[in-house]
Amino acid sequence: MPSPTTVEKDERRMQRIGLTLPIRVEYKVNQTVSWTEVTRLRDISTFGAGFQLPRPVKRGRLILMTIPLPRQLRCYDFMEPQYRVYGLVRNCIPLRKNATTPETYAIGTAFIGKYPPVSYVEDPSKLYDIKPHREEGTLWQVTNAESNPDETHLPKELRRHSRFQIPVTIMLETLDEDGNVQAGEVTVTENVSLGGASVFTTLPAEIGSFIRVTSELYNVSIVSIVRGKRIGPDSIPRLHIEFIDRFFPLEGIE
Repeated sequence: MPSPTTVEKDERRMQRIGLTLPIRVEYKVNQTVSWTEVTRLRDISTFGAGFQLPRPVKRGRLILMTIPLPRQLRCYDFMEPQYRVYGLVRNCIPLRKNATTPETYAIGTAFIGKYPPVSYVEDPSKLYDIKPHREEGTLWQVTNAESNPDETHLPKELRRHSRFQIPVTIMLETLDEDGNVQAGEVTVTENVSLGGASVFTTLPAEIGSFIRVTSELYNVSIVSIVRGKRIGPDSIPRLHIEFIDRFFPLEGIE
């Protein structure tokens, strides 16, 4: 059993401190597509950090953070000017002060260490969880996320996410690297969730390419990425897409 002194020291390392240091966040959509944002910390401890981003990140994803962190809050690289640490996204909560301001997202992460799991290198879109018990004085240990976890006790923005088998009429547009529209068609979803959808389409979109999903009914336009493609038993091709810059507004459906 650890001594009271050890427990007090560990509790101090776990305590979140309000620091507004700059942080660089790198997120891999897949092995070839990624994005980077520079923002500021909201709070931090030895084992995790909180900050805001202008786009959502799915709970269970890994991100790489670069921070000029004080030495006393590090677990390694004490002499390096920048602390590079991978973190598991635990919270992604939409924030909006009013209807005229862009939506941002409060992100909460748990630090897992200097290097990601091998499975992440092979598939950056993989979802993870943290083990319920960590060894004293070490960063959180990751494990593969369950394919169908029970998340009914979680608020909507923390789920990974329930799919609704409903047809929603949308405009689907393929985009080039500069965001210009290459082709488009009106179609419907096979299913939809907060974070993604399966859509019927004949558009020639490849895995990893960007598309824009627009719904007049729900007054939303979302930049998305193609995660997969298949032809169903009805011989109709589908795209499986992940929403990147915002969630789909399911209030009217849920």
